[in-house]
Amino acid sequence: NGLALEFCLEQTEEICLAAVQSNGLALEFVKTQTPKICRTAIQLNGLALKYIKNQTKKLCLAAVKQNGLVLEDVILQTKKICLTAVQHDGWSLEFVKEQTREICLAAVQKNGLALKFVKNQTPEICLVAIQQNGLALKYCLNQTLELCFLAVIQNGLALEFCIEQTKDMCFLAVRQNGLALEFVQNQTPEMCLAAVRQDGWALQYVQTQTEEICLAAVRQNGDALHYVLNQTPKI
Repeated sequence: NGLALEFCLEQTEEICLAAVQSNGLALEFVKTQTPKICRTAIQLNGLALKYIKNQTKKLCLAAVKQNGLVLEDVILQTKKICLTAVQHDGWSLEFVKEQTREICLAAVQKNGLALKFVKNQTPEICLVAIQQNGLALKYCLNQTLELCFLAVIQNGLALEFCIEQTKDMCFLAVRQNGLALEFVQNQTPEMCLAAVRQDGWALQYVQTQTEEICLAAVRQNGDALHYVLNQTPKI
């Protein structure tokens, strides 16, 4: 166990290397850090960066390549380090001190939900985010019908975040994910039928059940019978 280094009275470079090779976080207990020991530690676990006494651009870059979220511990950020971090993990955009269009785009391309941390949203950045993950619509400050349509096509559950719904939009949403029926403001029998055909569990969100809808639901998923209000021999 590399963390046992904490209790070694006499440390050598060989012992320290063995410790960080076992557990990168053992760097915390290295009394005399060398570039080789630091490099070995962060290559195994980027989180070890917080224990490096003298950060260098090269070490920081290696750390964020291993774990993008380590950007939080980078003292002197550069565009390259930030870009590498968000390309590894879009969520690391939260820790970017100076955001650029390129960095933001890279972040939402990796994880659309990183739109949450974009300080200056543009139609381009929002579009890329929603194409990667429709649920990113939740963080879009300026919604358009086009963005809402794209969001529900990518993930029907994004309907929850659509400020303005249309009949076509709702149909697209429930066809992509029947459970999106929960967020439909104005249900129609056709819409409910489409939803339960995609996922029988959507029956729980049907406001007005019919025999046809219930039959379609249990055919898709027999367990949907649990939500049938008026069970008949046919159902």
